[in-house]
Amino acid sequence: MSPRVARAIRLEPAAPADVPGIAALRSAAADALAAAHGPGPWARHATEAGVRLVMRQGAVHVARERGRIVATLALSRRKPWAIDPAYFTRARVPLHLTCMAVAPGRQRRGVGRRCMQAVAGLARAAGADAVRLDAYDAPAGAGGFYAACGLREVAHLTYRGTPLVYFEWAIEPGPAAR
Repeated sequence: MSPRVARAIRLEPAAPADVPGIAALRSAAADALAAAHGPGPWARHATEAGVRLVMRQGAVHVARERGRIVATLALSRRKPWAIDPAYFTRARVPLHLTCMAVAPGRQRRGVGRRCMQAVAGLARAAGADAVRLDAYDAPAGAGGFYAACGLREVAHLTYRGTPLVYFEWAIEPGPAAR
């Protein structure tokens, strides 16, 4: 397999020792977005304190290649500040996807798509019936990526001055839940 294409991605729970690497990866992704699209909310650097906060609020996961973190994301039952549930299909147990980032050198290689496939499995295992998220409604936003992964766009709105697109993903129950 070519080194340019992502191998199978396994998301694993992040450990406290991963905090500096997660903050660095998220900051590098923000820098790449700023370089490509200019300043905006997508250009904010992550801090170690911020990563620790997200870890307390939900489950942070990482994907590694050769021991290095190449992607990260968080899943939580806790509703993020920018999500208004009124725009989403009613769900019994929704999970919220936040803080997804892929190392700039590994973007457009299938890493993000494989992470999203893993998210579906994690959601099923958690008994969730939906995954909800927002993306910046701007060229720097990942809306096209989420749509390509099969998520449904449900709303465009501005929240506290930031244009967003809401997405949802209905999760089919696993065989044990049927």
